[in-house]
Amino acid sequence: MSALDYVGTELELFAHAKHWKAYWSAQIAEYVRGDVLDVGAGLGATIEVLSGLVNARWTALEPDPGLAERLRAAATSGAIPSATRVVNGVLTDLDPHERFDTVLYIDVLEHIEDDRSQLECAARLIRPGGCLVVLAPAHNWLFTPFDQAIGHFRRYNRADLTRLLPCGMKIHRLRYLDSAGLLASLGNRLFLQASSPTPSQIALWDNVLVRASRLLDPLTFGMLGKTVVMVCQKIG
Repeated sequence: MSALDYVGTELELFAHAKHWKAYWSAQIAEYVRGDVLDVGAGLGATIEVLSGLVNARWTALEPDPGLAERLRAAATSGAIPSATRVVNGVLTDLDPHERFDTVLYIDVLEHIEDDRSQLECAARLIRPGGCLVVLAPAHNWLFTPFDQAIGHFRRYNRADLTRLLPCGMKIHRLRYLDSAGLLASLGNRLFLQASSPTPSQIALWDNVLVRASRLLDPLTFGMLGKTVVMVCQKIG
């Protein structure tokens, strides 16, 4: 296994979480436009769900060679837009003069050790007025063996992401999602300490808790949840 091989196992596990995908994608869809870079594209789930909501030109950046091949196969089969450009590598493998309207980190930033440098590098690739979007697991006090097993370095609260804000960017949206799921995660942290959720647990969360969160989250004004989302815009 090389340093670029992905060690996580959750991509397939969460692949069928349709209610969750619909929820978080609706939170960010209005900010996704033009030339879009999906960092750590994985199996293409982010492109798949957002391409049904927005008209964009997609670049899928994936460091794991095996996952990059699966992305190319997904483009060929039509699972993701056929025009998707797949790049096997990291940000520094892109043309430094290339620019994007949106850069996405969907459940990716927590896998990157030097997250500050990562976002600074990403910000340089964004056109003026473009957006950087981060969706990540929330609260380090919820860190479990599952986080460790799938290669997470950390979880984030809103203050953490604010401190990482690159120069020349301003925060447009910063809130928590999935307040009902927060209780399930807390239960696992305190009592189960499971290294991985079961498919039945994922189904229960997606079919019951996520749907409940869509009703509860507006009532909490985005102050509670097990996921945090940040959208920031490049000034100038």
